[in-house]
Amino acid sequence: MIAKLLGAGAALTLLASAAAASSSPVVTAPAGAVRGLAEGEIASFKGIPYAAPPVGQMRWRPPAPAPVWTGVRDAAQFGPACIQPTPLVQSIYSADLGRTSEDCLTLNVWTPDLAGKAPVMVWIHGGALVTGSSKETLYDGARLAREGVVVVSINYRLGVLGWLSHPDLSAESPANVSGNYGLLDQVAALEWIKRNIASFGGDPDKVTIAGESAGGLSVLYLMSSPLARGLFDRAIAQSAYMISTPELKQARHGAPAAEAAGVALARTLQAPSLRVLRGLDPQDLTDRAARGGFASFGVVDGVVLPRQIVEVFDRGEQAKVPVLAGFNSGEIRSLRMLAPPVPSSVADYERTIRDRYGDLADEFLRLYPSSDMGESILAASRDGLYGWTSERLVRSQTAAGQPSFLYLFDHGYPAADTSGLHAFHASELPYMFGNLKRTPPRWPAIPETSAETRLSDAIVAYWTGFVRDGQPGGAASPAWVPYGDQGAFMHFEDAPVPGADLLPGMFELHEAAVQRRRAAGDQPWNWNTGLASPRLSP
Repeated sequence: MIAKLLGAGAALTLLASAAAASSSPVVTAPAGAVRGLAEGEIASFKGIPYAAPPVGQMRWRPPAPAPVWTGVRDAAQFGPACIQPTPLVQSIYSADLGRTSEDCLTLNVWTPDLAGKAPVMVWIHGGALVTGSSKETLYDGARLAREGVVVVSINYRLGVLGWLSHPDLSAESPANVSGNYGLLDQVAALEWIKRNIASFGGDPDKVTIAGESAGGLSVLYLMSSPLARGLFDRAIAQSAYMISTPELKQARHGAPAAEAAGVALARTLQAPSLRVLRGLDPQDLTDRAARGGFASFGVVDGVVLPRQIVEVFDRGEQAKVPVLAGFNSGEIRSLRMLAPPVPSSVADYERTIRDRYGDLADEFLRLYPSSDMGESILAASRDGLYGWTSERLVRSQTAAGQPSFLYLFDHGYPAADTSGLHAFHASELPYMFGNLKRTPPRWPAIPETSAETRLSDAIVAYWTGFVRDGQPGGAASPAWVPYGDQGAFMHFEDAPVPGADLLPGMFELHEAAVQRRRAAGDQPWNWNTGLASPRLSP
């Protein structure tokens, strides 16, 4: 009919134009108009700036609003990854991130329906607040979007560019604080989402923040920060760690004041002023800071982070939102630098534990016996960092009246298990994103079997159900009940299996150790557990 009315040539032109329009959807949001890509039934928009480039005099300043653009901005390609240290070695996590830049504050959106009002999941990548990017293939959001969820992934400043404190930087600030720039970027991204996501078919009043490893730590920072209050409604923390963090102006809990650490770094860099610091090449600055031992952490400044995370939660000052949290059974198998070496003898192991743990030593040795020192060291390091954090988080939110869900990911497969990497750190991510074939090049290959696909489909259903209505869903999977009074959890092995009372005694032991370190005032709590623990006072 079209050919008869218009003629064959005109009809072909019209059909080609319609196909081009459908493959290049355009969204006009308050921030401006963007043209994305149609990926089947999913539309994606990538590399959208949510803040001004933090370059030049904007280095080490809070993020400013992104410049307004005219016309339709192309959003078919990811923005550059943030500057990060030049890698010295390759690991299973290594991936080609392409070009990096200090101008990196962009986000990406996958949406199932531009005219809809779908719940939103905001993904915060891991990488120790030093490496990583939202463009990693593992984080492609299309599979989750097909479950009716809008997925947003974000970049944020990393390493010295994202987390440096210095007295001169504090003096520039109206609040007399510095550091936390990467965290402020995350807040700015959430503010952008609040203003703009409805134009992409998302519900700004149903936002879940989610992250793994340092992304999980970022979730805890956001739950603790008054600046993020009201910007999200649920939280997912995968392999998060509720560690102590430096304070801005005084040395506490075994860490120097963050400002003093910044002064020491500037001295190492031979940069006597902010003008010189801001004039340094960003890649050279990042590499030299990494070689100099600069540690990237949030800073307790009384404004962005008012207190230590543990104290915020103990005082009930955290965001009162439902949470889904958990960890992997083999976390430390791929992070062995976090575990102390195995002693030369059983006697040395037990003697050291009794010296460090005192009246808690019998319970420690019950949980982590000397009969298999290698496995006990891996388990103690895992539990002191990730297991304790996960259970503390769900306990805290349960006590605050919020439905909270705990999991243990304990799934292995031949390529991982034969490499000694059963359920290693981050190994749940391909299953959770539904991207079993989008892993980094050195990642143990996941078999192409129906069993692996079924497990992934179940985890996708649980996660998207939580994003949708606060209850991990999945009609074909066992019901996942809240942690509650019974300590309920979901055990992901070859299939999801509900359980209760995960690793009895684990949480109580590590909670007691953390409380004693807090009371001491000069001891951190992080991966310094087991043989690496300081001597705990009674």
